Amino acid sequence: MVKKVNKHTIYLAILWTFYLMVFAFVITLFVLIAKGRLGFMPTFEELENPKTNLASEIYTDNGDLLDKFFIENRTLVDYEDLSPYLVDALIATEDVRYNRHSGIDVRSLSRVVVKSLLLGQDAGGGSTISQQLAKNLFPRDTTQNKTKVGRAAHMAIVKFKEWNTAVRLERSYTKKEILTMYLNTVPFGGEAVIGIKSASRTFFDNSTDSLKLEEAAILVGMLKAPTRFNPYLNPDNALKRRNIVIDQMVKYNYLDSLVADSVKQIPVRSYYNIAGHMQGKANHFRTFLRVSMNAERPVRSDYPEYGEERFRRDSIRWAKDPLYGWIIKNPRPDGSSYNIYRDGLRIHTTINMKMQEYAEQSMEEHLSGYLQPAFFEEKKGRENAPFEDIEEEDIERTMTRAIRQSERYKKLRGRGMPEDSIMMIFDQPREMSVFSWEGLKDTVLSPYDSIRYLKHILRAGFIAMEPWSGHVKAYVGDHNYRYFQYDHVTQGRRQVGSTVKPFLYLLAMQEGVSPCKQIPLVPISFQVFDSVYTPRAPGANSNAGKYVTLKWGLANSHNWVSAWLFKNYNPESVILLMRKMGITSRIDPVPSMIYGPSDVSLEEMVGAFNTFGNQGIYVTPVYVTRIEDKYGNIISTFKAQENEAISEETAYLMISLLKDVVNRGTAGRLRWFYEFSGEIAAKTGTTQNQSDGWFMGLTPQLSAGVWVGGEDRSVHFDELGMGAGGNMALPIWANFFDKVYADSTLGITQEALFQKPEGFYVNLDCPDVSEKPSSTDYSDF
Repeated sequence: MVKKVNKHTIYLAILWTFYLMVFAFVITLFVLIAKGRLGFMPTFEELENPKTNLASEIYTDNGDLLDKFFIENRTLVDYEDLSPYLVDALIATEDVRYNRHSGIDVRSLSRVVVKSLLLGQDAGGGSTISQQLAKNLFPRDTTQNKTKVGRAAHMAIVKFKEWNTAVRLERSYTKKEILTMYLNTVPFGGEAVIGIKSASRTFFDNSTDSLKLEEAAILVGMLKAPTRFNPYLNPDNALKRRNIVIDQMVKYNYLDSLVADSVKQIPVRSYYNIAGHMQGKANHFRTFLRVSMNAERPVRSDYPEYGEERFRRDSIRWAKDPLYGWIIKNPRPDGSSYNIYRDGLRIHTTINMKMQEYAEQSMEEHLSGYLQPAFFEEKKGRENAPFEDIEEEDIERTMTRAIRQSERYKKLRGRGMPEDSIMMIFDQPREMSVFSWEGLKDTVLSPYDSIRYLKHILRAGFIAMEPWSGHVKAYVGDHNYRYFQYDHVTQGRRQVGSTVKPFLYLLAMQEGVSPCKQIPLVPISFQVFDSVYTPRAPGANSNAGKYVTLKWGLANSHNWVSAWLFKNYNPESVILLMRKMGITSRIDPVPSMIYGPSDVSLEEMVGAFNTFGNQGIYVTPVYVTRIEDKYGNIISTFKAQENEAISEETAYLMISLLKDVVNRGTAGRLRWFYEFSGEIAAKTGTTQNQSDGWFMGLTPQLSAGVWVGGEDRSVHFDELGMGAGGNMALPIWANFFDKVYADSTLGITQEALFQKPEGFYVNLDCPDVSEKPSSTDYSDF
């Protein structure tokens, strides 16, 4: 007789069989996932050392953060550096049982399954902080499935992978470590702000350990939707979300309700300084640093046919400058290369943030407040403006070259558009925003006219360095990096004008000639091939035919005195002296050398002049003191290379002559207008047609130089009075030092004196101009 089986028993058997099958399936799935059979799973080593893109940080001379190089703007922070408000807000909002589970919160997960799948209600997220960290460290496979079942199955596998990884993370790290890793990897708005340290600095200009309660609540609230709850872009949304986070902290006993009610009344305030190479201070310097460190070894075939000179300069720099090509020159122990965008390097520079700000302000004040308006006024209504001294065909050639260098042209050309069609587009007016000193200006112009308008804008460069260490304290490659990215400190080379003259005088003094030596002030002629060349002397020559001293010639920058020096002393020796003082640019030993026609960088000129104030010792400009890895281990250190270029006595003698330039020469406005009382040795410089204005100024504690001019040499003032170096460049130097002297924290004063060689004496008390030669012998010193 067959015994009847109870239906309930059959039901239970089937149910248990189903449970066992599901359990077996889950176990099998976990095993397959753990072994990587269903796609990528991190190894134990990868869990111990997860790879993240860490931004390299650039620091100023006193350790303040200047900026970062990054693909993802992420910087690590330790648990000890997290505000307690931040930790409490995160746990209360994202994972209240964080300290009681082992990676998966079964209660929370069950709630999500029941409410979301069975009741169709919003139950919030079920992911723990450990699961979210797993997703951040090892991003999901985003492969799309066409069918609904396929998408569900794919998502189920993804979730199982995250659970598996979360549990393994819990076994490998402490709770504090997991929470810190999560905050270091979470995005707060694209790749520009990743990690809590970047977010704290971006939105509140604050460090993570100093975040206030209301700030911490806002940042935690942003985790749900970074853009929607961005306190700068959407302050109302951010306020509501912040208060929800605060309520969560009260609910789970992390915060007293009275404190919460008080804090919820505080309005949302956001700083929002988004990082990027277009923002911040010292933009040109940061670009110079990035390009220098990533430079490759110069190879002649990589340069254009006419690039021999640039190849020569780069080869010299590769051989002598440890910062140039640092990435290639300093491989890791395993032979691989560092990456400044991913490896979290810490680059400690010589830049002083206060001086950098003063330099940028001084340049903008002079150009926007005085020089640029005067230039616009002078060129107003002129058909060929801003160009002078060139024919119409030369103007069109200049403009065509500028068009072809523009981003618009390159994009259109890249799409295969023919040249004539591109030029038609450049002639069509359209709405656009263009640069102005008051901010972006909305207007209607053709792209051609917008480029011609920008040709009116005067450009400038500024650099300041310590005389003894070579440490560069301020570096301004130009104003407004967004529009003018060409660097006039190290990248640009322009004719140096009269700033070359001290080197001519230097050779004579090296050979024992006294600055009081008298020579007749008459034109000097040179035989150049089949013609005769006689240098001009602009301005009034009331002393022509009389006898003048060399020191008078330098103070007044007189070309006839420079011509006499050139004719009586070997110009090749002058060039050799300039080489010893750091000038590597090409210089031709021709009579026109007295005008400074050679193209030299501002960095080279300031470095060479700095030798005079450093007792004759040339020191290379230094931009970085050390580079560390992400753990703070020092990889490289840097210091100036020194070279005794001239004697200490000759250097001090040149300082004495250059002080005369300030006291009674072409830089006299430093005394009578700016009223500086301290020791200053300086030289102005102006090139032909006022295309370039230079000013080199030395003080006992700081050397600095300025260049000002148009983008093209044909863009310049009409008259010497406006276009001279003393009017174009000197005021930037003066404004900068006025701010520096006023800031007592910098320790730079007008009481400092140039160091005089022990036992050195030379008589410079001699008449500048005489009707006939003096009977006093000043030949030796």
